[in-house]
Amino acid sequence: MRLTKYAHSCLRVEHDGGVLVVDPGVFSESAVALDGADAVLITHEHPDHLDVEVVNRQLERRPFVIHGPAALAGTLGDAAQALRPVTPGESFTAAGVPVRAHGGRHAVIHPDIPVIDNLGYLLNDVVYHPGDALFVPDDVQVDTLFAPIHAPWSKFSEVVDFIRAVAPRRVFALHDALLNGNGYGVLDRQYAALSGSEYQRLEPGSRIDG
Repeated sequence: MRLTKYAHSCLRVEHDGGVLVVDPGVFSESAVALDGADAVLITHEHPDHLDVEVVNRQLERRPFVIHGPAALAGTLGDAAQALRPVTPGESFTAAGVPVRAHGGRHAVIHPDIPVIDNLGYLLNDVVYHPGDALFVPDDVQVDTLFAPIHAPWSKFSEVVDFIRAVAPRRVFALHDALLNGNGYGVLDRQYAALSGSEYQRLEPGSRIDG
């Protein structure tokens, strides 16, 4: 697999001629990531993970299947017709990539804010994108983890413990669009020192082999 990391939480996966996109949100280069997409994975309905306008516009140009929680049907608008609902624990293939869904619920932001559905996706048994939750997959040896390093619902110590529990060979920063240069410097240094894995933050558009 060839992976392209776009801003915030968006990934583009190219595998055996297919193109799979994960979480094309409003903080990401969504239109670029979705160009030529065969399938899309959405972890949850928040706009930083799902740019509804761009998804609908791209669907008009080229049909693709959207995989994600059933609750997305109320958010996607006209694109809801392309939704294939996914449940936690389900395995399926998207754009030729084997996928297994994990978790099921978004992390708690505040007790007064309702908790929504959230799915983490294990791609080709090696790459894990958890969305907005720190759910550790059971009985899985994750090679490459994309870890949400900053969010209103998280704190540094919890993310470090999450990375250690998943124990990947390498970990890349995810969910970082609300940070500035000062935050990048502090968090990159601390995650590299404490995560127990090879840590790196990729610039948007960077490509790696999965």
